[in-house]
Amino acid sequence: MEKILYLQIVLNIPLNQTFTYSYTVKEDDKKENLPEIGKRAEIRFGNRKATGFITGISETIPASCPVGPEKIRSINKIIDSEPLFNEEIFSLASWVSRYYICSIGEAVFSIIPSRGKRESTSPGFSFEEDFSEKSTNTLSLEQEKAVREITQSCQSGKSSYHYLYGATGTGKTEVFLQCAEWLLNAGKGVIYLVPEIGLTPQVVKAVVKRFGNTAAVLHSGLTPSQKLTEWKKIIHREARIVIGARSAVFAPVPDLGLIIIDEEHDASYKSGETPRYHARQVAMHRCSSLKIPLVMGSATPSVEAWYSMESKRLIAHTLTKRLAGGEMPQIKTINLSQIKNSSCISDELADQVRKTIAAKKQVILFLNRRGFTHFFRCNQCGYEMTCKNCSVPMTYHKIENRLRCHYCGWTTQPPVSCPACGSLDVGYSGFGTEYIESETHLKFPNARILRIDTDSLTKKGELEEKLNAFRRGEYDILLGTQMVAKGLNFPNLQLVGVVLADTGLHMPDFRASERTFSLITQVAGRAGRFFPDGKVLVQTYNPFREAVLYSCKGESLPFYKYELNQRKLLGFPPFSRMIRLVFRSAKEEQASYAAEEAAKILRSIAEKKVEIIGPAECPILKIAMNYRYQLILKGQNISALQEAAEKLLYNYTRPQNVYIECDVDPVSLM
Repeated sequence: MEKILYLQIVLNIPLNQTFTYSYTVKEDDKKENLPEIGKRAEIRFGNRKATGFITGISETIPASCPVGPEKIRSINKIIDSEPLFNEEIFSLASWVSRYYICSIGEAVFSIIPSRGKRESTSPGFSFEEDFSEKSTNTLSLEQEKAVREITQSCQSGKSSYHYLYGATGTGKTEVFLQCAEWLLNAGKGVIYLVPEIGLTPQVVKAVVKRFGNTAAVLHSGLTPSQKLTEWKKIIHREARIVIGARSAVFAPVPDLGLIIIDEEHDASYKSGETPRYHARQVAMHRCSSLKIPLVMGSATPSVEAWYSMESKRLIAHTLTKRLAGGEMPQIKTINLSQIKNSSCISDELADQVRKTIAAKKQVILFLNRRGFTHFFRCNQCGYEMTCKNCSVPMTYHKIENRLRCHYCGWTTQPPVSCPACGSLDVGYSGFGTEYIESETHLKFPNARILRIDTDSLTKKGELEEKLNAFRRGEYDILLGTQMVAKGLNFPNLQLVGVVLADTGLHMPDFRASERTFSLITQVAGRAGRFFPDGKVLVQTYNPFREAVLYSCKGESLPFYKYELNQRKLLGFPPFSRMIRLVFRSAKEEQASYAAEEAAKILRSIAEKKVEIIGPAECPILKIAMNYRYQLILKGQNISALQEAAEKLLYNYTRPQNVYIECDVDPVSLM
């Protein structure tokens, strides 16, 4: 006998509602063909085919359905033989939808790999290591204490937040691995987050080596089908430890017992697309719901994490000793404002590079800027060439002899004369990694030089290939951007030169100082990890700016104290909460008008405790041919801010060609 079921289906669209479809159950239907919550269904939505997730099933038409039974469409087919999420993951998606103010469909689709039509037969990650080898690392007393306290909290049945704070090379990874091993032996699952899989190959290898085929790796290099295969391995308990970038925080690990966040300070834990979630916040919510511990760690904690340690909301575990025979490197600043040398490499830095290479040791030269030189400028009228699609300076790339925009990718031929006044007195200011490469070849003609940045990496797997070649000693000098600042160990590295420490200091963003401090400290931490002879030279025009001064002195406490005082004075996080609304459109007047209208509505509906800042142009007004205006909602109570933003987003009819981005707890205001 046939029976009609009514299915609630969510779609990956910004409408915060479910859609009702029907399914007729036949007697000969197999279980795998029947609808279940968590399975995908193919449907007709309007005039097109669409894929949605089933989130509810009933035998009667739901009260929320706006049409009668005769107008309810039936689904085309059920795609999956088993559900892709359980109640816990759906509950997490519902929280993401509420907290980050997006539709439940957008939340579900961002969490679950759903574009793969079927399972992949090719492996998502190859396990070629010898897994029989167990770690023989002897823990220091500090490490032992941290492992003991974290594993004790795993037995308490309560959620707790731990922070492993220690300089680079003090053995944070080993503490994470020991805690994970303890949990796995107790029959629990573990999620281990790293900022970006490509930039932390050693951490991935350490996890895979330790735990073998019980490890699943989720990363952006996998096809949707491969991601789906890994996802199902996790559901079926074939993989008990999941290592991945931010989206792995949603992995459907049965009996999850611990979440680890390595390099907690890293901005890549924040999603740049809807929903704009932060993996740290999601992990805290998930651990709180499941009553399990969260362990984070970094040599440079975010200002929020530092404040939480000070106020005892995070349990701090401090590591002070480098364990591989190394010591913290000597750090010296070179004040460029007192040097007449026009080269990007000062005589003092050049001299140290020569001495290091002569001693058969290796060098990293770091600059957080790609390209050859920074921007094209007319010395006569001051004209600066900016991208036609974005309001940012073009960057010159010498190899291809093109000016390139690093926001939208538009390129153009460099002009011979000034497009504004026709003057031939034109040139380039600043310098990037390509320019440093050219200078380095001139200054050290016999050195073997390797450059790593986004522009120099063109093939899949090339980053790891190049890093391994440097590790094997095939190159003397490594030039790079922030790609070389994270989680890398090079035993023969003696000297790190920061070519220009001030690159990010002048950004109009309240986190600029924090980012500069973190970057200098992290890249300096690559030196002296294995031998007590590491040296770091930091070139700067601002040696007395707090971010540069304290990172070069290796003094975290005064920096965080200064930064927290500044934030308190200005009322920035962690002393307030923020929501950023960005209005973008191809027509500037439309973006500006929509932001003005939204500001009026917000001022009429928001509580008094919600401060509305703006509207104003975004610091980068135009990106990819879209003009951008922003409103900032600021206050002590995040719920009041969310309520105001939600009322606006779900009730304000914006102009058709204006898109509104909503970012709860933004990490950048650019």
